[in-house]
Amino acid sequence: MKEKKYEAIVFDLDGTLLNTLEDLMDSVNYALRTCGIQERSYEEIRHFVGNGIERLLELAVPNGSDNPQFDRAYALFKEYYGEHCNDKTDLYPGIRELLDTLKQEGFLMAIVSNKYYEGVQTLKEQYFKDYLQVAIGEREGIRKKPAPDTVLAALKELKVPKEKAVYIGDSEVDIATAANTGMDCITVGWGFRTREEQEAAGGKVFVDSPMEVMELLYLN
Repeated sequence: MKEKKYEAIVFDLDGTLLNTLEDLMDSVNYALRTCGIQERSYEEIRHFVGNGIERLLELAVPNGSDNPQFDRAYALFKEYYGEHCNDKTDLYPGIRELLDTLKQEGFLMAIVSNKYYEGVQTLKEQYFKDYLQVAIGEREGIRKKPAPDTVLAALKELKVPKEKAVYIGDSEVDIATAANTGMDCITVGWGFRTREEQEAAGGKVFVDSPMEVMELLYLN
């Protein structure tokens, strides 16, 4: 029997497990359109995501939070996204098989996201309740990624030391989060960033399909 290198996997959510980009884009553009602001392209939204929804809106709205329309746009986005966050969102191909295999082989799993806490819980219930022990989103009183705080909170709930866990994500925020936490990191090739962007951010270990993850979880 192969010996496990890790006991737990901490996943990023958007761009790693779920393709949420089109619903995020539609919600941002609804808010911008309603406020009379020019809409943003798919490519622009792809670059804006990763640091939570407030930062997403700061980047999408000209002059960010200094714009007199910002608070209205932010409120419109949250209301619209709350109702439409699952219109086009779905698991990436192969993720269900990966989660099934991880569960069968006894790995503990958590999600740590910069998405607002309530949204993470909703998506956990819909997609991950049979797999995950812990799901943490952005909330008051705890620093969001790339600070290590939310990841350390997840590991505490799992009762697993960081040396026995691996972080899996798709963006420069995730690569920095793993480094700041002192964890090994696996960077996925199907998310919101290109390989060039990931390598420039310090990514070292890459997978191009979900089941490739399994090859990295055991000692040789």
